[in-house]
Amino acid sequence: MAGELAGRRVAVLATDGVEQVELTQPADALRDAGARVEVVAPKTGAIQGFNHHDKGQQIPVDRALDAASVNDYDALLLPGGVINPDALRLEPKAIAFVRHFVESKKPIAAICHGPWTLIDAGGVRGRRMTSWPSLKADLVNAGAKWTDAEVVTDQGLVTSRKPQDLPAFIRKMMEEFREGRHERRSAA
Repeated sequence: MAGELAGRRVAVLATDGVEQVELTQPADALRDAGARVEVVAPKTGAIQGFNHHDKGQQIPVDRALDAASVNDYDALLLPGGVINPDALRLEPKAIAFVRHFVESKKPIAAICHGPWTLIDAGGVRGRRMTSWPSLKADLVNAGAKWTDAEVVTDQGLVTSRKPQDLPAFIRKMMEEFREGRHERRSAA
């Protein structure tokens, strides 16, 4: 719905190796709904998108992570791709950036391998989630309640498994981003 996210600012945290469609489709839907979307990355210029194992397009970076203020954003999108979240987990500033969204109860949408960064940011314990199947053990070991579903929502946290889940993921992401901050229960 056009304008439903007018005035909202969304950070898309990504780096080289991002699954291109998991960044571009949700970002386009957010922009179509009136949100201001910025790709935030550990470097300036552009990041390399991938279409599964093959190189895709270069994706322009709107703001370097060093110059991004977490207080400027209302929500966070974490796209997947194997390389992207694995590289972000090694960036202390990226983990601190994600942790801010977790601690401030701002909505987060993570797809495929995107939830990996949430583990390091302390954002999965007690949360209902899904992901690419190979992350199941990592998430469960970190305290998440993992399920195999196209989309799982848990008080502002939206997760999905793969690019084929994008329609359901985008619908729930839009709903949670529209609702804004969520008060979360303590882990069960």
